[in-house]
Order: sequence, then C-alpha cells, then structure tokens
Amino acid sequence: MTVIICGAGAAGLMAAGTAAKTADKVVLVEKNDAVGRKLRITGKGRCNITNACEIEDMIGMFPVNGRFLYSALYTFTNDDIISLLEDYGVKTKIERGNRVFPVSDDARDVVAAMRKYALQKNVKLVKAEVKSLIIDNGEIKGIKTSSGKIMGDKVILCCGGASYPVTGSDGSGYKLAKMAGHTIIKPVPSLVPLVTAEKWCRDIMGLSLKNVEVTAYNGKGKKVHSGFGEMLFTHFGVSGPIILSLSAHIKNVKDSGCMIKIDLKPALDEAQLDARVLRDFEKQKNKHIINSLDALLPKALIPVVVRLAEIEPHKSVNEITRSERKRLCSIIKGLTLHITGFRPISEAIVTSGGVKTSEIDPSTMESKKIKGLYFAGEIIDVDGYTGGFNLQCAWSTGYLAGSSAAV
Repeated sequence: MTVIICGAGAAGLMAAGTAAKTADKVVLVEKNDAVGRKLRITGKGRCNITNACEIEDMIGMFPVNGRFLYSALYTFTNDDIISLLEDYGVKTKIERGNRVFPVSDDARDVVAAMRKYALQKNVKLVKAEVKSLIIDNGEIKGIKTSSGKIMGDKVILCCGGASYPVTGSDGSGYKLAKMAGHTIIKPVPSLVPLVTAEKWCRDIMGLSLKNVEVTAYNGKGKKVHSGFGEMLFTHFGVSGPIILSLSAHIKNVKDSGCMIKIDLKPALDEAQLDARVLRDFEKQKNKHIINSLDALLPKALIPVVVRLAEIEPHKSVNEITRSERKRLCSIIKGLTLHITGFRPISEAIVTSGGVKTSEIDPSTMESKKIKGLYFAGEIIDVDGYTGGFNLQCAWSTGYLAGSSAAV
C-alpha cells in the first residue's frame, strides 16, 4: 500500500505521519523548500495550535459546513493534538478564549515536532509541484509532478486554500480537484481585514482598541453578528481578532448598506455612559471638549469622536448642550463604519470555499467521485473563526484522511 500526500502543511504533515503507521510506503510531495510554511506564521509566529473548548462547541465555531467535521473532530480531538505534540516535546498552555499555544510561543517548535511525526522511516519527502492526477476508470493511480510520475494506491490532497500564496497555499489544489470532477465552491477571503469608506481610519492607523463590542449589519440594517474583544485601525480600514471573525459573516460587501458599529464602552448602557460623561465634564468644565475626554477615550480617537458628534473642538465643556452630549454618547456607543470591501484573498487567514463537502465522505474524507482520492485541510469548503479552530480542522481532517487512506 502506497499513499501519496500532496502538500506538507498542517493537514499534510498529520496525514503523512498517521498513514505511515499502517501503509507500506508514504510519499509526501511539497513544492516549497521547507515543510509547514504557513504553519510557521500562524498566530503571528506563535501558532494557535487549537482551542480547548468542548468538541460540540467547536463544531459551532465553523459558520460554513461545521457539521461536516463531526466525525473528524471526534476522531482526532483537540486533546489528541495536544498529547501528540507533548509526546514530541512541545508543551502547551491555554490563554484567553481557550486558545492553545506552545509554551515557547514559537511556531517553529510545532513545525519541527510535526515534521518529526510525519517523516517516519517509511515516509519519503519529495520536493516537486503536483501538475495533475493520474486517474484510470474512476480510480486514482498516482500523480504527475514537475519531476515525473509518482504511482500509488491512494492520494490525499492537502494543498491548502488560496490565502497566503507565498506559503504555497495558492489555490492549485482546487485545479487538481476540478480535474477529478469535483465541484469547487468559489473561494472568497474569510477571516480577513475589512476596507471602509471612512478615510479617517487612516488618520488613527495603528490604534488598537481592547474590550470593545463590534456588531455587523447587512444592507437591510439587520444585525448579522457581534463580537467582543480587540480590534485595530489600519490605513485601509479595520483589522484585528473581532474584525476577522466578523468578516466570515459579511458576504455581500458590495451592498452599500453593509456596516459595522463599534461600542467603545460596552460595559455601560446609555444612561450609565451619560452619567459618566456628566461626572467627567464636571471635573473638566473649564477645558475645551477636545482636551476633556482623556479618561474616557484613547487620545488618537478623541478628535474623530468629537468631529462625528458635530461639536466644535475648542468649545468649553461648560458650554456643551444636552443634545451635543447625547450625540457624543451616541457616537461612543455606536461608532459607525461602512464596509466597501475585503482586503485581497492573499491577506486572508483562511479561504471560504473549496471542494464541495457533499462530494466527500465525512467519515473517511474520501472522494465520492474518484475511488482512492482523499481531501484534508483548507482545500475543503469549511472555515471557522479565529481561535485555533481552523488548525484543529487541519489536524482532524488530516488524521482521518491519513488513517482511512492507509487501510
């Protein structure tokens, strides 16, 4: 039994090591000089390995086709990847939001451990680019690469999505799947920064907000999703953990009504915020409004909020009218940004889209169209929120595909 694995990212490394336990020979094909290129940059180089939540809760963290992952996530769990990495010397820790990281805060340790797991004695690593699949009478027979044919009994496609193409995740796997007759759901960026119509974001680029609540609305004004945590202003609009998660719910950004509202003080309701502002005004009554909000807002944001509230910045606090104060509170509770687009798919953390899940057996990850062809990782039309969920998808589908293909 020879198993060929195309792509040595998280899913491919897991599939190789798992298949090697049963198969006579495993060939791991990777076009990059090193394995785990994308894995090295996840979590800003720290590698958010997985999430420590319950598996049933984890399934709910995949807004696109989460139920498809039921078998995979229960076959190889978050506890399993933590145990596997610890067996290879990588100790882990749990941080805010149940995010799991290596104690070393170094993604390279995770890559090194998975490389060791994958490259067992019956595994051969081949540097080559996969050009096409060899299929005969509805069965996989091997692959054609830039350096020649490789024949085998099973093939697992772990080529990634279309995000971060510099790491090798360049959409080439979709072409291979399409050659095999599979339907490809059009890849779009998910977990991606958002571009805004408001140009003042550029004026405060680099400003990070913590403990804010951001709510997304569609073009009809209907609430789509809400998140709490951190965000960042950029030269093009907004980014950061909350924004990336919200982006998975914003599908039609061309709709001019698509917007987000930032609650800068989610712990206070409108009445409590008004009382807080009145107290601050009493202490600062002889100052200009532009110089009186330091205790309430980040300094860089004050001119923006004052301008949006339509208050003359050098008006004395003791001259601020009730209606002006109400406008100020309204902006603080609902700083509005209109979304005009996503950043390029090359900047997305994951890709939404890929091989249609109804054409894959969820209990084995085998193609329902071509016998002996399997899929794992981001090439499948499944994507989750930030927090370690997408990597767990790669580990779990890679394990299930590897163990199923090696039988």
